[in-house]
Amino acid sequence: PLDVKYFKFHCLRYFWNPQIQHFTVLRGLDRNFTCREIYDRFSRGLDNHQAGRRAIIYEQNLIDVKVKSYIRLLFEVALNPFYVFQVFSVTLWFFDDYYYYAGCIVFVSVVSIAITLVQTRRNRVRLRNMVATSSNIQVIRNHSGDPENVSSTEIVPGDVIVIPPDGIRMECDAVLISGSCVVNESSLTGESNPVLKTQLISDGADADNVYYPNLHKQHSLFAGTQVLQARSYSSSLVTALVIRTGFYSMKGNLVRSILYPKPMNLKLYRDAIGFVGCLAFLALIGLIYSIVTLIIDGVTPGEVIKRALDMITIAVPPALPAAVSIGTVYATNRLRVRGIFCINPSRINLSGKLNLVCFDKTGTLTEDFLEFWGGIVNQRCETMSFSFREILTDIKSNPADKLAVTMATCHSLTVLKGDVCGDPLDMQMFQATQWTLDESADDHQKYDTVIQASVKPPSSTPTTSQNQFEYGILKRYAFTSDLKRMSVLIRKLGAGNLELVMKGAPETVIQYCNSSSVPDDFSQTLESLTEQGYRVLGLAHRSLDSKLSWRSAQKLSRQDLEENMTFLGLLIMQNKLKPETSGIIEELAEANIRTVMITGDNLKTAVNIARECEMIQPNENVVHLIAKEPTTSQTEPTVTWNLLKKSGNAPVKISIKYDTTRILLLFIYHITLFTCIFFNVGQVLIQGTIFARTSPKQKAELVEGFQNLGYYVGMCGDGANDCGALNTAHAGISLSEAEASVASPFTSKVPNISCVSTLIREGRAALITAFGVFKYMALYSIIQFTTVMILYWYVANLGDFQFLFIDLFIILSIALVMSRTEAFPLISKQRPNSSLTSFETLSSLFAHVIVTVASQTLVYFYLASQPWYTVFNQLNRKQLYKNVDTVNGSTYVQCYETTTLFYFTNYQYIWIAVVFSKGPPFRKRIYTNCKHSYLI
Repeated sequence: PLDVKYFKFHCLRYFWNPQIQHFTVLRGLDRNFTCREIYDRFSRGLDNHQAGRRAIIYEQNLIDVKVKSYIRLLFEVALNPFYVFQVFSVTLWFFDDYYYYAGCIVFVSVVSIAITLVQTRRNRVRLRNMVATSSNIQVIRNHSGDPENVSSTEIVPGDVIVIPPDGIRMECDAVLISGSCVVNESSLTGESNPVLKTQLISDGADADNVYYPNLHKQHSLFAGTQVLQARSYSSSLVTALVIRTGFYSMKGNLVRSILYPKPMNLKLYRDAIGFVGCLAFLALIGLIYSIVTLIIDGVTPGEVIKRALDMITIAVPPALPAAVSIGTVYATNRLRVRGIFCINPSRINLSGKLNLVCFDKTGTLTEDFLEFWGGIVNQRCETMSFSFREILTDIKSNPADKLAVTMATCHSLTVLKGDVCGDPLDMQMFQATQWTLDESADDHQKYDTVIQASVKPPSSTPTTSQNQFEYGILKRYAFTSDLKRMSVLIRKLGAGNLELVMKGAPETVIQYCNSSSVPDDFSQTLESLTEQGYRVLGLAHRSLDSKLSWRSAQKLSRQDLEENMTFLGLLIMQNKLKPETSGIIEELAEANIRTVMITGDNLKTAVNIARECEMIQPNENVVHLIAKEPTTSQTEPTVTWNLLKKSGNAPVKISIKYDTTRILLLFIYHITLFTCIFFNVGQVLIQGTIFARTSPKQKAELVEGFQNLGYYVGMCGDGANDCGALNTAHAGISLSEAEASVASPFTSKVPNISCVSTLIREGRAALITAFGVFKYMALYSIIQFTTVMILYWYVANLGDFQFLFIDLFIILSIALVMSRTEAFPLISKQRPNSSLTSFETLSSLFAHVIVTVASQTLVYFYLASQPWYTVFNQLNRKQLYKNVDTVNGSTYVQCYETTTLFYFTNYQYIWIAVVFSKGPPFRKRIYTNCKHSYLI
């Protein structure tokens, strides 16, 4: 198997493909196999020989995070340009007899490297222990049908594993080929509600569809998730086919995103490199100046080289990178105190630049739970009667009503340890009927076939027999964000014909209903409900032909079954805003930070929520845009728009050129200047406020589209269906309770959007801190550079203890104090500067350079004007290094120039620290640091 060429990159293997003449990444069984092919080719599993060959190709099924040894980590850290430059500087200082200063720098560097090594290795060990799990698992091999116990590290794609009834922790990605499972996927998605997984379709037209793990999630089990319960519809075992293992699994991809995060390009870092280059150029000038000056003064060649090289270490401070990162460390600690955990600290500075924040709706802007508010029954297919109490009474008292049957059967609920659990919306709908759900194996005999579950009306129902209205759930067609509907095949106990029930987005459901069953006022009623902010579901029912058997129905495709249905009515759920939502949206709006809603819900429900939280102001018009992609008969896409008002404007079709990368299928676009509309993706993203009926993939595409327009984008979601967008955004914040969530850079334990305001304020404070410390360190080097330039003219220099006092007791202390200032409590309209090459930054820095250089020059001239002053080099310039006193082994230079400039520059260092410690509107004032000693 390894005779072909391959290489490994970021934990994945790439093999040479001779047909297309380039390398392709190794894949599992998610390679364009249809559902039927998966059953026919792989459901019997592998023999030992096949498993052994695949083990060579796929390696062990283990997400093994390599923990490097301390020696290797030391070499990697030591080769960092920052430490290489420090080694050069310290070596030079030792040769120059600056023992104390060099010794202190060595001590600080060794401690810093040791802490870095320990933390880096500890984080890797913690990550490895968290993800590198293994267990014994039952595998069916050699086509015997009998399971054997093997280590989970030995399984390969193609193996058939057995899921025990009491559940198991999944160590691979797999697809269910028999039975059903209840799974907790919170470790991947942040969604804490158990999810029902059913076996893959093996018969019928739908079995010819290509299997994709992300598209067939209702049949797929993912590594890292916990199977809580497994149940077989017959006496056979619950089995699953291994699709992907190790780093190729979904969990492996998430771990790789932590190990190799997407680089975020912030202009601050690019400018910093250029600025250091300018300091290096300044060092070159000082190098030439010192060589010329010292040679003219007759200093020995060896001393000339040492003095010249010393200018480099002065012009480019070795502690610059470490000092700039201090602010991020403090910000991380403050965020942790406020319940926001960060797995990528480099994103903190990026969050300070956010000028657009995208929000999911359900669970983020609104509460997680839905309240069952009522329903609207379709009566005589003429009009829709609107009554809450009467409908609830009818459902409870009349189990023969098709609306009650649909509500009781069209769901993905399951029974776990005696309790019904599942999606909150399904729970509210099912509990409103007061029916009971049963998944006992005895039901199979009553229905003479394998069923997934049965439901019964409440025992208090005034009927002759409770079993008279019992229904068996035969097959579920799961709800997906792309299809926007769910269907269930059911059969009444004792009846011969099958029935199909459907629920989903109302505008989607009516597409599968016969027109005679859809009321004339459907659109007006739905619009009225969604404008009030209700979440609305459409319900439909179909009685299949009595001649259609269960076996024959299995061979039909979903599309064949979902036709000519009867529209039953609308189910109304209320989803309230979280108390904090409106205040945070208002705060962001006052700071001129744009807010956008990206939701999979109904567009008019989203508009109502946006108006309620004032994401859309009452005086603003809302324009509804629907863009349709080109068809075979029409080469150009069309855009339909209308003003969202009750009176309404007639939709106007406008043809546009297909000159953009993609046209999104559905979005809302709200503007204040109604006439200024340009129908391309760029303009829609610039003006769009609400994007409704979006799939998880479209959410990520929208975030990427905003980034391509130059926005710094934040994304806040509840972790479910938002993972792609959270990873794509510059600052993704998951409102998940799982602290160790790897779906986004930031995870908030506070379950509301107030964390967005906190993150932006801390990000701005960290960004301003980084700027202030960078400018301070740069100007500090220029001040010291100027001092040494003046002293070199007189063949003098600062002493060892003077350098030590400046660099350790003044500069280091001030850098720590400057970085500890907390964020300002309000978000200002003013945006922080992120460019070191901007006019504001350069003019400020250049002005301070002029002031500091001129002031040192004036101090020298003032010194020279004193009657007692004697020029140091008038004695004997060539005897410089003999003209020193020794006290306890330390040398200090005695001359008026050194003493004067040393004392004066100490005040300059303190003065520029105060100047560059910028306070409001991004940080508190520097004197408030004394209140935050707990952060040290």
